[in-house]
Amino acid sequence: MYLQGNLQAVFDALYHMGVIDPVLDMDWSQVMDELPYHYEQFSQVVAVANRNLSVDELVRELNQFDEMSLSYLAIEVAKELADFHSRETLH
Repeated sequence: MYLQGNLQAVFDALYHMGVIDPVLDMDWSQVMDELPYHYEQFSQVVAVANRNLSVDELVRELNQFDEMSLSYLAIEVAKELADFHSRETLH
């Protein structure tokens, strides 16, 4: 499942929720190794992120998810934003 929503809005919502900073301190390889055990929750949180909601609406919707699901979403947003910015830098 891929992020197709407004990445900046999702990032902003996660930042306002305090999810981003703790994710930056995680060992992403270890966390991603555990993703198959949390895939159902991850797919649900990505579905919300893909709905193109405003930041306030995203915060309301994302508050229903557990910390791990939000962490996976934050990692995915970070990877997508990094990929996007690396493509813009190259072209």
